[in-house]
Amino acid sequence: MAITTYPWLLALPKVELHIHLEGTLEPELMLSLARKNGIQLPFNTIGQLYEAYRFSQLQDFLDIYYQGAQVLVTQQDFYDLTWHYLKKCLQHNIVHVEPFFDPQTHTARGIPFSDVIEGISSALTDAKEKLGITSHLIMCFLRHLSESDAFNTLEQATPFLDKLTAIGLDSSEKGHPPEKFTHVFHKAKSLGLLSVAHAGEEGPASNIWSAINTLGVSRIDHGITAINDAKLIDYLVDTQLPLTICPLSNVKLSIYPDMSTHCILDLLSKGICVTVNSDDPAYFGGYLTDNFYALSQSLNLTQAQAYKMLVNSIQASFADDNRKQALQHQLTNSLNANKHSLI
Repeated sequence: MAITTYPWLLALPKVELHIHLEGTLEPELMLSLARKNGIQLPFNTIGQLYEAYRFSQLQDFLDIYYQGAQVLVTQQDFYDLTWHYLKKCLQHNIVHVEPFFDPQTHTARGIPFSDVIEGISSALTDAKEKLGITSHLIMCFLRHLSESDAFNTLEQATPFLDKLTAIGLDSSEKGHPPEKFTHVFHKAKSLGLLSVAHAGEEGPASNIWSAINTLGVSRIDHGITAINDAKLIDYLVDTQLPLTICPLSNVKLSIYPDMSTHCILDLLSKGICVTVNSDDPAYFGGYLTDNFYALSQSLNLTQAQAYKMLVNSIQASFADDNRKQALQHQLTNSLNANKHSLI
């Protein structure tokens, strides 16, 4: 969809807290890198790729996600991937981003950890200097692999701690509860890293409790099954522990049959610190503004609700107080300049 068709949403400066860099790999870039690196893919045209994107559950998505990631080979590839997303940020008026990356997806193929993180962090540095987009980088562990493998990844990351703000936990949630990674999360905390975790996407609300109580996370990624647990809702309201929700992703993966049934505004109305994010936008049909637009179309999202969730994103970010104040000032100025009603 053309982002210029909803100018009031586009005009709002945004913060994105749940975005997988590997999930921003658009078909055109994927095929270009495959040709450059001599990688054979099971699809050879843009049309075949878009057809392959018609998945209906998380595991089907993950299968093609890991296939596509094979085209990322050199440090320059990781720079190009990240820079491509950052240019999208510019188009969608995203001014601060805290992206995830999955090093195990690449080191398992023999790609040096240093090439992965140096390529990504170089692009993030350039974005701050050239585009005015600030960032904090989050390294995720793949939960379908062992905690031992996660420890090995953390060891590889140790020389690059100055480039990392936090660790995360992603991949298939079913059968891999957060407590599986308790020790590696505690070790990362001792190294000065913050933590987040995917929980309560396709898994039960008990996974959210586990991420809170055993991993000590600062944010819950997804967290939509919290709607089924009244005590958890009370806890989230009291603590303002943020949820980084990804509406288009949830519908694309058939967690909700359509956007009109999504719980995000119900959670917001209860006073939970809800944020909007795009997850894997190359695969799920839209970047951040597109997610806001989908909520506007299907759930009658108001400007007041959009504003509140953007304020939540600022407060939930890992930016320091000065940057948060600057982001809030930018958001307020945008509203005033465009005479947006908050009714």
